[in-house]
Amino acid sequence: MSKTDNEFDKDHIWHPYTSMKNPLPCYKVRSCYGVYIELDDSRRLIDGMSSWWCAVHGYNNPILNKAIEDQLKNMSHIMFGGITHQPAIDAAEAVLSLLPDDFDSLFFADSGSVAVEVSLKMALQYWQNSDKKEKTEFITIRRGYHGDTTGAMSVTDPDNGMHHLFKGIIPEHNFVSRPRSRFGEPLQEGDTEELEILLEEKHEKVAAIILEPIVQGAGGMWFYSTEYLVKVKELCEKYNILLIFDEIATGFGRTGKLFAFEHAGIIPDILCIGKALTGGYMTLSATITKRQIAEQIGTLMHGPTFMANPLATAVATASINLLMNSNWQERVQNIELILKEHLAPARESELVRDVRVIGAIGVVETTRSVNVEKIQEFFVNNGVWIRPFGTLLYIMPPFIINSSELITLCNILIESLSHEYFE
Repeated sequence: MSKTDNEFDKDHIWHPYTSMKNPLPCYKVRSCYGVYIELDDSRRLIDGMSSWWCAVHGYNNPILNKAIEDQLKNMSHIMFGGITHQPAIDAAEAVLSLLPDDFDSLFFADSGSVAVEVSLKMALQYWQNSDKKEKTEFITIRRGYHGDTTGAMSVTDPDNGMHHLFKGIIPEHNFVSRPRSRFGEPLQEGDTEELEILLEEKHEKVAAIILEPIVQGAGGMWFYSTEYLVKVKELCEKYNILLIFDEIATGFGRTGKLFAFEHAGIIPDILCIGKALTGGYMTLSATITKRQIAEQIGTLMHGPTFMANPLATAVATASINLLMNSNWQERVQNIELILKEHLAPARESELVRDVRVIGAIGVVETTRSVNVEKIQEFFVNNGVWIRPFGTLLYIMPPFIINSSELITLCNILIESLSHEYFE
């Protein structure tokens, strides 16, 4: 007897962050529209994840659909070596128009992890061509996350990331404690002491500091003080070190500013963007830097096969235009207000260590790890899609969600705290 689709999937398709031996259950999706995910059994779920934070416009948007359909009539892909095309030019122009004038050199890549890889290569080549070949190390803060590829893993938290699985294979860089100072608070005394001591000792070997500005994403969903970033920028200038910001998760309005670094009023030397760049339609990222740095780098030794894919860049331009012509600031502000109000009751639970909200990100941190399989079933049975990890229950919805839908997400999340879904 032939296998059902679900049986075949379970037996043969390896899903992220699970095993083939004992895989977590998967729910088969038939279609998506607006903020709704429709399962194969016709159940509808309110999406609280924006498909891992990228579908800011929701699903099946007619403007984004048309951008891809129109581009498909001309070409779906063409190599970018020795060739250019209008969708790439338009997308680069749209991205750069959102950024300070300092940024004028953009390298397209095909995922957030690859954008980080490119940023590390940029920093290394910059110093090699500046006759400072000894500057080969990177510094970052603990509980950060920058992707799953080898270079990105090397600057992702060594304890809560995946370093222990690949010790001796990936490069070992420098980690300092993350700032204790919360977003909206002044910098606490001693928050940069560890970093300052490390820089005093090793600055001649350090190529760059790489950070997720303001919001640490998959490494812990921690929102920290803008003053920390200001101090890091000062230290980079003092010790002649490049500053890389990974805005793959935070870019395009997620924190209430178009880019998270705007909260601190500083500009990095290299910027990584992705996820919401295409509104969640296609995989695309970009690493952006300043002319002075780009010219010093010279020939950048990187070239993804699907770099600047025409379909992806066409929908990226449409997504940026759609965002900029919408009332996204008002929408994100409304999401923030609802999250603050309707997640606040979670603080009454003995399971809850902290509740924090910034922009369109709401986080409930628990004292015990969540049982993903059990709680996922609860969420689906109650008509919502929330995908927790570790001790973090969080909501990052599409910007188009209405108040009623968002309140439902919050209420179901809080209800889950009263059940035995924690280990």
